[in-house]
This record gives sequence, structure tokens and C-alpha cells, in this order.
Amino acid sequence: MAAATKATRVGEEVWKSRVDKVNAELVTLTYGTMVAQLCSDFDSNYAEVNNQLDKMGYNIGIRLIEDFFAKSGVPRCANLRETAETISKVGFKIFLNITPIVTNWAADNKQFSLIFEENPLADFVELPDDGKAQDELWFSNMLCGILRGALEMVQMQIEAHYVSDVLRGDDTTEMRITLLRYIDDEMPPDDE
Repeated sequence: MAAATKATRVGEEVWKSRVDKVNAELVTLTYGTMVAQLCSDFDSNYAEVNNQLDKMGYNIGIRLIEDFFAKSGVPRCANLRETAETISKVGFKIFLNITPIVTNWAADNKQFSLIFEENPLADFVELPDDGKAQDELWFSNMLCGILRGALEMVQMQIEAHYVSDVLRGDDTTEMRITLLRYIDDEMPPDDE
């Protein structure tokens, strides 16, 4: 509980003093336009749109982690529980000014959920009414890729996916994160 309280305090302090603010509506509309373009480019093949959003997010995440550490100054987390609280209360606070709820821990402490009470990427959004999007498109899938990329840079291989989304008519938006393994520091081949 103390780690969660500290993470909340750090997230609030960084958001107030060390983050350049961007108009939320601009971000929302830009992201929505990008998703719409992907849907068009891939002829409403939503599995491929989800895949592309995840790839884009991954590439953002591997770069965003440096900005996160520079702005937050948080030390390395000791375990997945501490990591989850830091992601929720510092990471999401810094970059999206939201604080998802960390819940639904698995018994082995290697899996948890983030419940989004609000999602600025999904503001003003209606999924295409084509009979497929409601079942196949995960509109905010880029966030899964961002987490995957960022955590890989701190030696944590994870899997992240949505299990529910209010845009699909569900009661909540829930992302499930599973720790697959800790990545050993390895030297690249032929690198001395």
C-alpha cells in the first residue's frame, strides 16, 4: 500500500510540474483518424488493424520508457506488483493524465488487470457499424504495445491484451497483463 501511495504522489507531482501538456482533444482526434485510416488500408481486417496498432505501440514504448524515467525519477521496481502500481499511477498519469485501477491479480502474482474508468483515446469514438468491429476491433490496442515495448526495455517480457471495452458495449474497459519472463541481460553476438 505504501508503494501505491508513493506512486500516486510521484505521478501527480510529475504531471503538475514536469510534463508538457498537449490538448487532449487533438490527441484523441489524431489517434481516431489514424485508426480509421488503418481500418481503410486493411479493408476492415480488424485482426490486422489490432496487430498494426500493437506494433506501433511497441515502437513507441521502447522509446517512451527513457522519457518516463527522465521525467519521473522513479527507481527500478522490485517486483511485478510494484511495476503495476508504477505503470498505473505514474506512467499513465504522466502521459495520459489517467490512473487505471490495478486489480484481479493471479495467485502466482504474474498476471493482473488494468481497469480504465476513462480512456482519452476513446473519447468521441463510435466503432464502425459493419457487424464486425464490435467483435473484432480493439480500438486502443496501441496501449498494449506501448506497455509491451516499455517493459521489454526494463527486462520484462509481457503479453498484454484487452478483455473488454466500453466501445464494444462492455461495462468496463479492461486490459490483462501477463508476465511471461524476465529477460536476462545478454551481450549482442560479436560484441565485446
